[in-house]
Amino acid sequence: MIQIALVNTNRMKPPIAPIGLEYVAEALDHAGFKPHILDLCWEEDWEFALSDFFCQNRFDFIGLSLRNTDDCAAINCQCFLPEFSSIAKIIRQHSQAPVVAGGVGFSVMPELVLDIAGLDAGIWGEGEFIMPRIASHISEKKDWRDLPNLVIRQENKWHRNPLWAPSLASLPPMSRKWVDNVRYFREGGQAGVETKRGCPQSCIYCADPLAKGKIVRVRPPESVVFELENLLSQGIDHVHTCDCEFNIPEAHAKEVCLEMIRKKLGEKLRWYAYCAPKPFSEELATLMRRAGCVGINFGTDSGDEKMLRNLKRSFLPRDIETAVLACKKEGIAVMIDLLIGAPGETRQSIQSTIELMKRIDPDRIGVVIGVRVYPGTELEIILKQNNYDGVVRDPDDPAAPVVFLESAVAPFVFDFVDKLIGQDKRFFFFDPTKPDKNYNYNANQKLLNALEKGYKGAYWDILRRFG
Repeated sequence: MIQIALVNTNRMKPPIAPIGLEYVAEALDHAGFKPHILDLCWEEDWEFALSDFFCQNRFDFIGLSLRNTDDCAAINCQCFLPEFSSIAKIIRQHSQAPVVAGGVGFSVMPELVLDIAGLDAGIWGEGEFIMPRIASHISEKKDWRDLPNLVIRQENKWHRNPLWAPSLASLPPMSRKWVDNVRYFREGGQAGVETKRGCPQSCIYCADPLAKGKIVRVRPPESVVFELENLLSQGIDHVHTCDCEFNIPEAHAKEVCLEMIRKKLGEKLRWYAYCAPKPFSEELATLMRRAGCVGINFGTDSGDEKMLRNLKRSFLPRDIETAVLACKKEGIAVMIDLLIGAPGETRQSIQSTIELMKRIDPDRIGVVIGVRVYPGTELEIILKQNNYDGVVRDPDDPAAPVVFLESAVAPFVFDFVDKLIGQDKRFFFFDPTKPDKNYNYNANQKLLNALEKGYKGAYWDILRRFG
């Protein structure tokens, strides 16, 4: 039996359990392989832990999981690629085994990550289906570099093998036993679960379709509920969906809710979801609440019709209002995330957005200034055509996040938004100069204090309740 190591490289605090790595571990186990997991999230001296792990064990195959390339805070964000590169370098010093990168963060920009980390291969897309095949090939001493979904170096350039995305119904049952989920829940206040993958929407800045595909593939509701029951058996009763949008397609979201209701999970579980304002019916809101949903995050970006068109969003301001009203009727808390400063933003569009938010009255509104520019997105193509006007980046650091801020509003946007919001406590406003209003979850001391006191749930809702 070959020896396989899986390394969780995500060390963000509050800690988030590595769901993708757990799914891969489950798939490997289902295929007859027993992975060894090193979870660097809990290691104070991660360099020593890493060296010790690979000195004490000999592995035939190593997988590195990259959940995020950065903390997505746009202006003043933290990049995780330098640390990921250091982790890869230390592993290389202690092992001659093939090292393959993977994870959602990796799939967003695989070639750049491989260059920075000095690795030879990575899995673009899902690892659950490919990792067991790689392990099987290595076990049989067969060449594995032509397998689907791999990004490999050929003749000094990167080559992407064809993409393979099987039905999610073929995933094994998820036991959620592979990492210390109880500790993650105790210190992080929630667990994650997927009900589907992929996003068919055309938002110009979003990297989700790059990482997860544009075709939506759903998990059988029974599989989702089985996984939730396994989390509940561990005492984990606050969950957040990791779907791009839980309600796309809406019919599947209803089926998941009905299965949760049938199993009476709504009486035991409190969960949160990311949703699109459209389609979002009153019927779905009712089913979600009966199934135990207590909070929904709508990432609307703007409340201005022209800006929504610029961003290629599939809804209008009235759809945002309708969705919020449907949630209020059911007693579901609502968070709306805004992205100010995208191409075409004006003083008037900012004002109309803030005015809409105040009028429809969600429980909380998050405001971020600046748009993270990911390679391969339509936004990057637009900016290339305009010679990157409005882009903030470090030309000497290829790992540094690239951010766009509309030049027409850049000189005044922070002060203008701050004035529009005033002392309205419904708004979380991420301004690097005002850390007291910060709602970037990475290393957020107020959030960490709340979690230490026992608060559970989505981080926006914890900050809302913690005050």
